[in-house]
Amino acid sequence: MRSLLARYRDFYGSHPLHLLVMLAGFALLGYIVATVEPVTLWNPQVWWQSIAVWFAAAIIAHDLVLFPVYALADQLLAATAERRHRSKVTALNYIRIPVLASALTFLVFLPGIIEQGKPTYLAATGQTQEPFLGRWLLLTAAVFGISAALYAARLAAGRVRPSSVPPPPDHRSDESP
Repeated sequence: MRSLLARYRDFYGSHPLHLLVMLAGFALLGYIVATVEPVTLWNPQVWWQSIAVWFAAAIIAHDLVLFPVYALADQLLAATAERRHRSKVTALNYIRIPVLASALTFLVFLPGIIEQGKPTYLAATGQTQEPFLGRWLLLTAAVFGISAALYAARLAAGRVRPSSVPPPPDHRSDESP
């Protein structure tokens, strides 16, 4: 029985009770959606309900869709970097950080990028939302450019610097015979 449980943990990554709780949670979610109906959850008169639904959908979309996608992408990137690891400096974090910065700024400025609330933004500021996409693309290009320059500088510094291994001790005596 222990070997079966060990094989299950190796395959699934957690205790069987975890899978049971997750399935029960999804069953409960399905029951709520089937009985309450999504139309009743989206109520324009009660603004907080719409926010709660959006927040719940964002959590579900992240945990079920986005996290597996970017975890897989990171594993592929790490495996590729490990295979091509010729120098002491890997490019892994020089790619991860600009991607993270780009994705976070995209999420923050998404309403402006897709021009959501165009009339309200125009009335409040007197400006259009057209520059949002171009500015986000420029910011992304700048972050990737800075990261590439830092990586190139780190590679160049690694080639110029001598090895960090100290030279063998000199066994000659300072005293002359």
